[in-house]
Amino acid sequence: MTREQLIKTLKKEARKAGVRFEIDTKKGKGSHYRVKYGNRVSTIQSGELSPLHVKTIRRQLGLK
Repeated sequence: MTREQLIKTLKKEARKAGVRFEIDTKKGKGSHYRVKYGNRVSTIQSGELSPLHVKTIRRQLGLK
């Protein structure tokens, strides 16, 4: 899964749950993005993400 695919999925889930979702491209270093899902925050690297990395990001954002 790429970063863009993960962000698209998270946006859909946030819309369904009625949760605020923000992407901050300036706070992450280099090609990293910082995302906010409700009051939780995580950093997402660019490129291809391993299934374990996706699971870790989702856990940091309070998702299953």
